[in-house]
Amino acid sequence: MTDRTDLNRRLALAELILPVLGAGFLPAPARAATPPSSTLVAYLTRSGNTRVVAETLARRQGADLFEIRTATPYPEDYDAHVELARQQRDAGIAPPLASTVPGFESYREICLCFPIWGEAMPAPLRSFLTAHDAGTRRVLPFITHGGYGRGSSLETLAVLAPQARIAPAFEQTCDAERDTIDLLTDWFARTPGRRPSPRKKESYS
Repeated sequence: MTDRTDLNRRLALAELILPVLGAGFLPAPARAATPPSSTLVAYLTRSGNTRVVAETLARRQGADLFEIRTATPYPEDYDAHVELARQQRDAGIAPPLASTVPGFESYREICLCFPIWGEAMPAPLRSFLTAHDAGTRRVLPFITHGGYGRGSSLETLAVLAPQARIAPAFEQTCDAERDTIDLLTDWFARTPGRRPSPRKKESYS
């Protein structure tokens, strides 16, 4: 009797426990999947100005965001960066990218946010357009510069994306960093005993 009573108690306890344990292992209710975006915002930045534009645009449009970076980072020093970018521009070099866009073929609209480097399209952006065939997609250029205009960037875009439907470019002057450097240079040049140094006209955001 004792054994039978023991068995009955265990069975009764199991009947109480198993539903509770089972509940803990039930799959969580499926969440509604976020539909993939058909718009990609790809951006290149040096000082962070263009990143602000790209992030705001992607957030407000519900678009995916991708930062264009080179496999070998550019120098942190501004003047060294300017010199390397100038050499790449003059030689027509397209430096290798750190990564490409996964599933690029699924996008139907590409927003390109980039600064003007030396009055031209930056070399990394040329690398991006070479690695990602724009095809007949709609391409929207968002250009930042330090006051010297868009240079030859749109002509280069037309060459690298010949079949794309290129929208009129949005342009914005935003180069507080260059202005600060110029003011600092002028201030330093006025220090007694110093000679003024030549001012570079290139601007890199």
